[in-house]
Amino acid sequence: MTQEVTPSPENPIPPGSSPDAALDREATRRTRRSFIGLGLAGLGGVLGWRYLLGRPDADGTPAPFRRVMDANSRLTAAYFRETRLAPEFAKSLAVREVRTNGDAGLQSPLDLAAWRLAVQPYGGGNAREFTLADIKALPRIEMTTQLKCIEGWSIIVNWAGTRFVDFLARYPLATRSGQPIKDIANPPADLAPYVSLVTPDEEYYVGLDMHSAIHPQTLLCYEINGQPLSLEHGAPLRLVTPLKYGIKHLKRIGTISFADTRPDDYWAEQGYDWDSGH
Repeated sequence: MTQEVTPSPENPIPPGSSPDAALDREATRRTRRSFIGLGLAGLGGVLGWRYLLGRPDADGTPAPFRRVMDANSRLTAAYFRETRLAPEFAKSLAVREVRTNGDAGLQSPLDLAAWRLAVQPYGGGNAREFTLADIKALPRIEMTTQLKCIEGWSIIVNWAGTRFVDFLARYPLATRSGQPIKDIANPPADLAPYVSLVTPDEEYYVGLDMHSAIHPQTLLCYEINGQPLSLEHGAPLRLVTPLKYGIKHLKRIGTISFADTRPDDYWAEQGYDWDSGH
């Protein structure tokens, strides 16, 4: 849309000029002003970005960014409820070919027959070992949920396994007193606040707060689309926790332990949000 330039005492038409010439001059003036404004805005953005990148690091990330992520973590924790469930979908909507993304922790050779899950009790003592048959002996849960990646893509996947909380109810290794978890909403007072999961080669590791670990949709998963996990998808056992981004869904679990403080986390050390919830 063009705007007619109306002659006025402040904007007179020079003698000998036509109204079209006045319009051209006004358009040129406004274009020049816009160009200068955009240039200053761009320069401000560059200087601001360089300032942020130059701030001291906090856990591998410039401190201003880390403060934003920590605020996001506090918001996520405040929003989290064991009754808040990720949407579930009809099994028919699950993709047939589940995308694999990243192989950290999967590059070492693995003898599936010799694999054991090692769990270090929170109360101390020797680690307990479990076979896949031990895990499969627990109640089997099947669910079809969305897997969201921090890269921006998502897919719907059918999973099956046993709930982490059912594992801890059967094997009460997450409390100092040895009490099992009978009620997610009222867990034992001496329940560990954090969980660490590590691949057998210790190349990939994630940390979870305990409320996320015992969420009713957090699975120790051994099947995708009704079939045993492939090595690329984390055979024989992986984590699925649909209220977290995929970077928390550790493949090929080797060791589980419990902690009083946030455990090391592979992607948090690369500058990502430790909670990685959505």
